[in-house]
Amino acid sequence: MSETYLPHVSVLLEECLNALAVGAGGIEVPLFADLTFGGGGHSSEILRRFPNAKLIAFDQDIEAINNGKLLLEKNGWSDRAMLVHANFDQLESWFNLNNPGKFNGILADLGVSSHQFDASERGFSFRSDAPLDMRMDSTNASVETAADILNTLPEEDLANLIFKFGEERLSRRIAARVCEFRKTKKLSTTGELEEICFLSYPSGQRHKGAHPATRTFQALRIAVNDELGSLERMLSALPKLLADGGTGAIISFHSLEDRIVKHTYKEIVANEQNRVMILTKKPIVPTEREVDINPRARSAKLRVLRRMENHGGLDGFKKQKKPWVER
Repeated sequence: MSETYLPHVSVLLEECLNALAVGAGGIEVPLFADLTFGGGGHSSEILRRFPNAKLIAFDQDIEAINNGKLLLEKNGWSDRAMLVHANFDQLESWFNLNNPGKFNGILADLGVSSHQFDASERGFSFRSDAPLDMRMDSTNASVETAADILNTLPEEDLANLIFKFGEERLSRRIAARVCEFRKTKKLSTTGELEEICFLSYPSGQRHKGAHPATRTFQALRIAVNDELGSLERMLSALPKLLADGGTGAIISFHSLEDRIVKHTYKEIVANEQNRVMILTKKPIVPTEREVDINPRARSAKLRVLRRMENHGGLDGFKKQKKPWVER
């Protein structure tokens, strides 16, 4: 386990803060939730920009939680912020048990933190050889690791998993090579899987575009952590947990996530009892300047919704012509 939590650059920071400000307008002591604390970048700015705000921050990575406690103490924020070691799909059950009051803003950055990518022992990256783990919550022994999946799943199921969650067109070839490899020994390291993926690509395509292992590693990470299922469960709870006027802001990083956010938002709005509207007709994406500074931001998309129980209903709000975010 890493002794130091590696630095992380927050994506779409100003846009997220603007979205939360919409929900906190006129509220003396706004209550926010950061469902993906990570390195604490978004949470730190929330606590700085909203000096009266209270914050509940979730993260299933115990390293993030331990680092976060030090961060809160260092900045004198411990009395305004609470850290919860849990997956964000547990937000509703935590809310029902603790009854903190409804949130004026809920934020989730679905990207894997820089720390998890850069801490080689976590197994998220193929840049260095390490155990094939990929669990966001490394303390949860009941969750299968990437190695468990690779060494036990039948070939067809493995190919389907890589295709579904990684959108990898050579999924069957990669699955076949994995099964051939494990006839002689168990697959156990990121280096072994990286080589299998690399050799599965035709020689002329191995050095074009993204690395041949990129999509397979994504697929395994999503499967290990049930990322898409967790996202669906979390999104379905938003209307129940947002206060009147409160905003929900979700940053996604690949098409599978963004598709779920987009379609779930529409389903939420279609239910008139939710009294919710979408504030982003199209997703907000990083500026060229932000991508130059932080290349990992290039695929980020921010979608925002707002609960409007009162304020004259939704009709008046829909007539607003000015953009809700200053770019």
